[in-house]
Order: sequence, then structure tokens, then C-alpha cells
Amino acid sequence: MSAGPEAESLTLTKSQAARRERVLRAALELGASGGYDAVQMRDVATTAGVALGTIYRYFSSKDHLLAAAMVEWVNDLERRVGQRPPRGDTTVERVLDVLRRATRAMEREPELSEAVVTALLSPDRGAAACQEDVSASMVRILSTALGDDFDPEFQAHVTRTLGHVWFSALIGWVNGWSGMSKVADEVDLAAHLVLDQYDR
Repeated sequence: MSAGPEAESLTLTKSQAARRERVLRAALELGASGGYDAVQMRDVATTAGVALGTIYRYFSSKDHLLAAAMVEWVNDLERRVGQRPPRGDTTVERVLDVLRRATRAMEREPELSEAVVTALLSPDRGAAACQEDVSASMVRILSTALGDDFDPEFQAHVTRTLGHVWFSALIGWVNGWSGMSKVADEVDLAAHLVLDQYDR
């Protein structure tokens, strides 16, 4: 597996990490205000107060940059779930609590969500590595909701499958095929199909 942005950032000096963080914040700001098309590398450089060449030291492309921003967003969700564990009396309720939190957070920032999801679909190698990081973080988040009652191999299958359904539904929303309510419906259906049998 490729080393993702989080692994790469561990090798940066303090000042380099600070510049990288400014670049990410600038991309998030531009994406939130205008979506994917609003994130232009020159504008990111200006907003972050860095040279254009500096951005390319950390990110191979616009898609890599936006995908790395998605990694930061999901990592933040993981931290919040750690601070406020999933709620619910059943396994499926706890899993859906987590997925609904993730969906609501994206719904609050529709332009930015469109930008980062679009970037994750890119064939760019940096973006692909970020996709792996996003997937790994979602697996950890969903594992928290599932608890320790499942065989680890089965748990891995469940978390990966539900993560795929969630992301696929987000793609439909970003492309205008459906509304955000459809994302929630698809995730609810998948979670119940997979997990209801274990809550009886």
C-alpha cells in the first residue's frame, strides 16, 4: 500500500508541516465557497501565502490536494467519534449513528463535499493513496460502532462493504443523480440488510 498523506506528513519539519497545513486549509476554504472548479492551484497558493511551487512539493495535483483534504476531514470525524462514541441500543443503530453523522457533516458543506468526492475519483496516484487512507479511517470508525462482538474477518467485510455503499451513494449525490436523503436511505438499507440478523 502506498504511503498516504498522513504518513508523509510525519517526515516533514515543523515549518514544512505548517505550510502544508496552510495549503490544506486554503483548499478547504476555496472548495467550501465554490466547489471543485473554484480550487485553482494559483488561488490556493495566494490564499495560503506560499509559492506555487511549494504546493507541488506536497501535492502532485489539485486532485491529490483535495483528496488529502478529505483525509483530514475523515480523520477529524474519527477523533470526534472517539470523543463521543456511537449511540444506540443495537449494533445497527450504533453503525447508523456514525454514518449519519458523516453524512450530515458533508451535507452542511455541499460545495466542499462535491470537491473532495470528485477528487477522490481521480486516477491520480496521490489521490488514490488518499482514497486508501479515507477507507482505512472509515473502517476504524465503523469498527468502533460494531464493538468486539464480531469475528475480526467478518467485521472487516462489514465495515468495508458499508463504507463502499456510503461512498457510492455520495457519488450519486455529487453527480446530481439523487439527493442527500437518498444517501441516508441507501446507507440505512445496507446496514439493516447486513446487521439486523445479529440484533435479534
